[in-house]
Amino acid sequence: MVKFKTKRKIIKTKYLIVQIIQIVVGTALVAGATSLFLLPNQLSAGGFSGIGTILYYLFKIPLGTTTLILNIPLFIISLLKNGKHFFLNAITGTIGLSLFLNLFENLKPLTTDRFLACIYGGIIAGIGTAIILKANASTGGTDLLTQIIKVYKPNVRISNLLVMLDTLIVATNVIFFRELEIGLYSAITIYIMGKMLDIFFEGIDFAKVMYIISPKNEEIAKKIGNEIKRGSTSLYGKGMYKKKDREVLFCVASRNEVREIRKIVKDIDNNAFIVITNAREVFGEGFKET
Repeated sequence: MVKFKTKRKIIKTKYLIVQIIQIVVGTALVAGATSLFLLPNQLSAGGFSGIGTILYYLFKIPLGTTTLILNIPLFIISLLKNGKHFFLNAITGTIGLSLFLNLFENLKPLTTDRFLACIYGGIIAGIGTAIILKANASTGGTDLLTQIIKVYKPNVRISNLLVMLDTLIVATNVIFFRELEIGLYSAITIYIMGKMLDIFFEGIDFAKVMYIISPKNEEIAKKIGNEIKRGSTSLYGKGMYKKKDREVLFCVASRNEVREIRKIVKDIDNNAFIVITNAREVFGEGFKET
């Protein structure tokens, strides 16, 4: 029993160490993207950093300090409503981000080209944010605010709320700096950050789903199995125009195999109807293991 408890304690300690490393690396990346790309070019990725950008240029208040101060009321509410564990993760990530922001602030920006800044700033900030989220932490700001609102309003869609808040903050930046260009570039940054989060959590090796309608589906399925080594499933449907029962062949394949499958289908039935769509994640034989 003692040995089991010791082993569990070691595992827990290792997990906490890994979590801390992830938070440090993630916050360093987000701070680097903000201080070396976005802030020098008056760009914003939304959140409290957008408000901090205005205060930085207006009063020369360090961005990290502003971010930390703005988050204090949210920390208090979070502790009361979201629990101790969530509070500790949020405050760790936010303090780490604030420290790195103040540390990197005096470094020379890597580019003064706004287009390059919004691209590389979005990529690096997106990767950093993903690492922080993987560690079950938070950097506060609008993310933490939406979590608190969710406690009071469970039916509110967080994604919609985040978009609204970030849009409002970016619009404020545009009004303050009197440059529409800032809003346009900031929108690109936010979009890229979102895409980086998708890639980080879902991967880039997504599969393709193919729906094939042909009177020769059995022959097509057999050839796909023999040549591509991919299985397929027959789904039964009904064509609503001619009111006839139809067989729909359902097949999941990698992106590289789609061209070969299309060729097989067209060689057998040039009039076959094919629909191809993306499948973000596929688990099972020939794909990811569960």
